[in-house]
Amino acid sequence: MTVGLLTFELHLPDAHSLKAKRQTVRRIKDRLRSRFNISIVELEQHQELWQRAGLAVVSIAGNRDAIERMFEAIRSETERMSPGPVIETARDYLEAEGWE
Repeated sequence: MTVGLLTFELHLPDAHSLKAKRQTVRRIKDRLRSRFNISIVELEQHQELWQRAGLAVVSIAGNRDAIERMFEAIRSETERMSPGPVIETARDYLEAEGWE
């Protein structure tokens, strides 16, 4: 079993207020949650900036390859939905043997 963590930042050039930013981030989070079996949260580091957001995604799968494929699909979907660039900041994995 593998636990994966993907973190990335979004640049939101069209957000001219915190309300506009939060609407965009909420829409992206809701879409990713409904399409993939993941947990997703907005990171605190950019919460007061209008045009930047940090997101963290966590998922569990039977092997690392499955999570890597999912993370690629999540990144592609986020790039498609985001009005600005998506900058991946980290991928971390925790491998657990015998947890089945």
